[in-house]
Amino acid sequence: MFTGIIEEIGTITKISRGKLSIQLSVGCSKILKDVKLGDSIAVNGVCLTVTNLGEDRFSADVMPETMRKTGLDKLNISDRVNLERALCISDRLGGHIVTGHIDGIGILTSRVEEDNAIWLTIDAPASILRYIVMKGSVAVDGTSLTVASVDERQFKVSLIPLTAAATILGIKKVGSTINIECDVIGKYVEKLLNPKANIPGPKGDITLDFLRNNGFA
Repeated sequence: MFTGIIEEIGTITKISRGKLSIQLSVGCSKILKDVKLGDSIAVNGVCLTVTNLGEDRFSADVMPETMRKTGLDKLNISDRVNLERALCISDRLGGHIVTGHIDGIGILTSRVEEDNAIWLTIDAPASILRYIVMKGSVAVDGTSLTVASVDERQFKVSLIPLTAAATILGIKKVGSTINIECDVIGKYVEKLLNPKANIPGPKGDITLDFLRNNGFA
């Protein structure tokens, strides 16, 4: 579990490519302070397991399913990546609840500066946009952001100077692939209202009428 508050920008130092998978080595310093083998680190928002540790780097295996659902397959040596260690139960939840399980990828189509802010416009498929809510939370390359605008084709977020400087979003170029994780709460609500929305299962008792009658909708 993560918060979407990026702790460090790391650098890809090595990529070992298999037929459908890769192993990444990431150069970093701050996040290695209390990391051990088997711990989880979010790399551009993707939860990966630490399989090897050095004084200034860690390695992680990326399996075929992760390659299919994220933009990690587009990484090259020297690319910079957002890094966040798993949440400690005693930490402040400065962002929102982030699982590190990417829902899909989008494309950065516009980058516009407005005074001290940077507006990013991200095109995304309908399967992603159905969970994007105005003023709701979204994890963009692992960064917790507030949705400022959304329509049937895209959504927009705005970066403050600190976020632009502390994450790779400050240097992302138009045309870049973006890992997107939608707010997990919306997905659970959908599942309760429509149990057949994802994996087939028994029909639930919670309906939209039930939520309205009990003051939840």
